Amino acid sequence: MSYDSESDYILLKEIQKGNHSAFSKLVNIYTTRFYSMAYRYLNNQQDAEDIVQKAFLKLWKNPYSWTPGKAKFTTWFSRVIINLCLDQLKKRKLVSISENFEFMDQSTLQIEKIIKEERNILVQKAIQQLPTRQKTALILCFLEGYSNKEVATILETTEKAVQSLLLRAKDFLKRQIDITKL
Repeated sequence: MSYDSESDYILLKEIQKGNHSAFSKLVNIYTTRFYSMAYRYLNNQQDAEDIVQKAFLKLWKNPYSWTPGKAKFTTWFSRVIINLCLDQLKKRKLVSISENFEFMDQSTLQIEKIIKEERNILVQKAIQQLPTRQKTALILCFLEGYSNKEVATILETTEKAVQSLLLRAKDFLKRQIDITKL
């Protein structure tokens, strides 16, 4: 279900009035989207769930923290999620992606699945090594589908700076991952 800025605005105005139903609806609309973003940042299901819960709780406790007209709700809330993810990363050492690797039953293990998982691990490790702003721009543009303009708003910078961040991130990833080995 896709919602536009006007629908978000109406829901948020109701939330500001203390409407639990409107809050529940907003949570149902956006939980999956923001969980996905947090998970891509943290590579940990529990941490991602906790981040999304904290973000929505912050919104419920202070519904006036979003300013209509300054940014779309999704743009603003993305920044909230990213800030909480960055705080979480500061609190813990990075968990190796390989620790999250689940071994499959040998009877169903296929070489293609192994190769795909190894490729994903290499890419995720390389993304985790990116500088914070490059990582954020890459995740938002390529994995979350935000436009350069929206990312510029989230990062409080220009579109040209976002393009530069993305080019440097792509260059770094190309150097880190030998495509011929994938």
